[in-house]
Amino acid sequence: MLGPVILAASRSDRMRRLISAAPVTKQVVDRFIPGETVDDIVPIIADLTAKGLELTMDVVGEDITTPEQAAAARDAYLALVDHLGALELGERVEMSVKLSMFGQALEGGHELALANVRPVVEAAAAIGTTVTLDAEDHTTLDSMFAIHEELRKDFPQTGCVIQAYLFRTEADARRLAEDGSRVRLVKGAYKEPAEVAYQQKHEIDKAYVRILKTLMEGAGYPMIGSHDPRLISIAQELAHRAGRKLDEYEFQMLYGIRGDEHLRLAAEGHRMRVYTAYGTDWYGYFMRRLAEKPANLQFFVRSMITKG
Repeated sequence: MLGPVILAASRSDRMRRLISAAPVTKQVVDRFIPGETVDDIVPIIADLTAKGLELTMDVVGEDITTPEQAAAARDAYLALVDHLGALELGERVEMSVKLSMFGQALEGGHELALANVRPVVEAAAAIGTTVTLDAEDHTTLDSMFAIHEELRKDFPQTGCVIQAYLFRTEADARRLAEDGSRVRLVKGAYKEPAEVAYQQKHEIDKAYVRILKTLMEGAGYPMIGSHDPRLISIAQELAHRAGRKLDEYEFQMLYGIRGDEHLRLAAEGHRMRVYTAYGTDWYGYFMRRLAEKPANLQFFVRSMITKG
């Protein structure tokens, strides 16, 4: 199995040095993580928004082991908010956060993560935008949903992510498809056991469509996180059947993947949001994405070659 091997490499200083030094690694990293600092990323934001795209920003960070690191992650997002405020783009640029980066896995992690993420959500609201809580492995989700519910009491626009491959997600979608909610649906990339998640692609795809139908027919705001052309087409049909206008849902895709499709959807009048990660800890981010789904290695390399 490649996943454990890649995860082991993500924790090896020797492998970090070897992989970081490889020219092909830098090419891939530059394609999918377009900067290390806020100053690096501001021109990217300006370029994409000028093309009619919207963004969700992710400050990369892995392996939070101390409360001090969690506080530093909070401060990195607050610095991002300061820059976004100056750009005056409002909800066209939001933020995505992983609660593990805010200390969720530490002792007392639920309370610590809530305490760290709240000021980011408050600051985002003050400049007219919002935050989406990313989903991580299934053991973290009860905490994530509880924090999401708590934040929505004061900031109802706070979004969350659900993963189609988990058995629990159809029930989560029915609960979340309420007025004012913002829900991003993704297939799911973590290695989950058969006891909690579908293992076959066709099962995951069918679950994705069932869940998306629930979201489209609900009262909330669906965010379709997929690069799959078939699912994108199905999403458009489900939105049409549900009587949704083009501004009543959105598509989301990763920076560096299917850039032409980003522009095509935006040109058709769809809201198209680009998930854009930046930061210095690209190695951990990159290796963990490969470990979650080793087939991403082939996909990333093919994307790099085709630049499509």
